[in-house]
Amino acid sequence: MKEIRKFINGFKNFRDEYYFRENSPFLELQKHQNPSTMVIACSDSRTDPSLILQCEPGEIFVVRNIANIVPPYEPDSKHHGVSSALEYAVKFLKVQNIMILGHSSCGGIKSLMENKISDEDEFISMWLSILSSVRDKVFAQYPTLSVEACTACEMAGILHSMNNLLSFPWVAEQVKNGNLEIHGWYFDLKDGQLLSYNDESHLFEPLTLSYLNVKG
Repeated sequence: MKEIRKFINGFKNFRDEYYFRENSPFLELQKHQNPSTMVIACSDSRTDPSLILQCEPGEIFVVRNIANIVPPYEPDSKHHGVSSALEYAVKFLKVQNIMILGHSSCGGIKSLMENKISDEDEFISMWLSILSSVRDKVFAQYPTLSVEACTACEMAGILHSMNNLLSFPWVAEQVKNGNLEIHGWYFDLKDGQLLSYNDESHLFEPLTLSYLNVKG
């Protein structure tokens, strides 16, 4: 109950110091939203994209799940949380960027690499199996489980999700027409560094102004 009280007090402070402040963004946001970017991030409690990227409300449309995974396009009329959010962001919000934001020390990726299956696991293993081919390729390069292998899988998982994005025809169309860009970013919890995937070097490199110059 102590934590719940903390959240209630936090909401009170939010209302008093932010929501009702002069020139609060919620004066406009209560009417509509117009985010420029969709962020697909991990559910990990340490990697809140709004905090890491210092975004104001209304700037990013966020989906979070275990290991920041984008599944492949599967129009089978089943329940697809990530796909439906993606469709809304691209077709209706018309975002200009989609960012896959991964991170170090990802518990989902570690579980995938360790191939742990619990009797209580109803959904996690099936979800992580989207990256099973990624894991196999990583183990071909790193035969034993290690921090380096997990890091490689975390980064490769981002690339896999970026490729899966292009399996959605309406995403691929917007990218082809120059209306949408796909970005792969990686937050290193150890040193507080943000890396971005460079299409030319095929490496994750420290995010700098040069990246902004290239991407516009």
